[in-house]
Amino acid sequence: MIFSLGNLSPRIADNVYVADSADVIGDVEIGSGSSVWFNTVLRADNDLIRIGTGSNIQDGTVIHVDEGIPTIIGDNVTVGHNTMIHGCTLEDGCLIGIGTTILDYAVVGAQSIVGANSLITERKTYPSRSLSSQARPVGTDCRSRWPPPH
Repeated sequence: MIFSLGNLSPRIADNVYVADSADVIGDVEIGSGSSVWFNTVLRADNDLIRIGTGSNIQDGTVIHVDEGIPTIIGDNVTVGHNTMIHGCTLEDGCLIGIGTTILDYAVVGAQSIVGANSLITERKTYPSRSLSSQARPVGTDCRSRWPPPH
C-alpha cells in the first residue's frame, strides 16, 4: 500500500519494485532501481525516510523515524530480512544482516557490514568499511568454557 499522510506523500522513482504487501507511508523517497519486498513497512509520519538508488529493503523490515530524526539509507545498500531501522543513517554500499536493529542517530559508514542479529545502539557511529557482528551472546565469553569439563 502506498499511503499519504496529510500533505506527506511517498516519492518513488519509476523503476522501483514495491511488493503488494509492503506499506510505504508518508514522507518517503525511494531512488531509482531500488526494491522494497514483502511485508515491509516504511512509515515516515514524523520525518523523512530516504532510500538511495539501487538499494534493497528485504522482507519483513520496519523502517521508522521520530520527529527531527530522519532515516537516510544510501545507494546500493542491502537491508536483510526482518530488520528494524529507526532514525539512523546507513551510508552507501552497506550490508545490514538479517534481524538487525539499528537505533536513533546511529551512523553506519559506507561499505560496512553489520552481521545478522546485531544491535546498533543510539548514537553509535561506525567508520567506513567496518565489520560489526554479535556472533556470541552478550555477556558470554566462550573461551572461559573451553576446553569443556570432563
